[in-house]
Amino acid sequence: MEQYNRTNFEISRFITKSYSTSFYSSSRLLDKESRTAIFAIYGFVRFADEIVDTFHHVNKKTLLDTFEQQYRDALSQGISMNPVLHSFVLTIHKYQIPTELVDAFMHSMRMDLDKKHYLKPEEFKEYIYGSAEVVGLMCLKVFVQGKQNSYEKLVEAAMGLGSAFQKVNFFRDLRADTQVLGRYYFPDFKPESFDKKTKLAMTRDIRADFKLAKSGIRQLPGRSKLAVYVAYIYYLALLRKIERSPEQLILSKRIRINNFHKSALLSWALLRYHLKLL
Repeated sequence: MEQYNRTNFEISRFITKSYSTSFYSSSRLLDKESRTAIFAIYGFVRFADEIVDTFHHVNKKTLLDTFEQQYRDALSQGISMNPVLHSFVLTIHKYQIPTELVDAFMHSMRMDLDKKHYLKPEEFKEYIYGSAEVVGLMCLKVFVQGKQNSYEKLVEAAMGLGSAFQKVNFFRDLRADTQVLGRYYFPDFKPESFDKKTKLAMTRDIRADFKLAKSGIRQLPGRSKLAVYVAYIYYLALLRKIERSPEQLILSKRIRINNFHKSALLSWALLRYHLKLL
């Protein structure tokens, strides 16, 4: 089983590297055991997200139903012939990740199948919780090695970081979400009336999430503090660029942080970490 397990985890690592260079780069700063688990979590959430966002040529509901049932079978049996699911359920068992978190995530994925407009703040909050905050909580379980007391102290901060990341992603992908997928996540967002005032209100909300998350990062153990801090400053830099960008540019182009800027941020984070300033 050792070779089979190792091969499955390696596939999850490859998926992470293929889909998100930023997340992969920050995760590599973790100790080997933790980053292997984080790659497994990423592989699972990425493939579920791909079903609802990308596979337009098939019946998405049927495919998502199959994926979820295979996950539940793997959870009960402790094994799967789907490498993504196998590495994910091993991670769930090892770090005592509550299955309620996975259930909430799948619920948000199902919302994406049918729901196009999130008109009410409570609907948006429900979606954010399932699509992002619970992913932060899954990762937190890995960082604290499944220790419940440590986990409970950092729950709010982890949820805040997950929320901030997701909302920044929504801003970054505004054109694709609205024009390709026809989805409007932000309750107050309308393309025809998107102006500086609206953008300021939306980004102010995200900054509140980042502020909540920052206190928790300082309390993370070991190298997880460095890895999460790198992801934090990547996304904060992306938010700052969004804040500086004209509204029409945000609606027409995917805002990015270039590789040189990312390298500079990484060097800054490493310096602060080694000087014990985090």
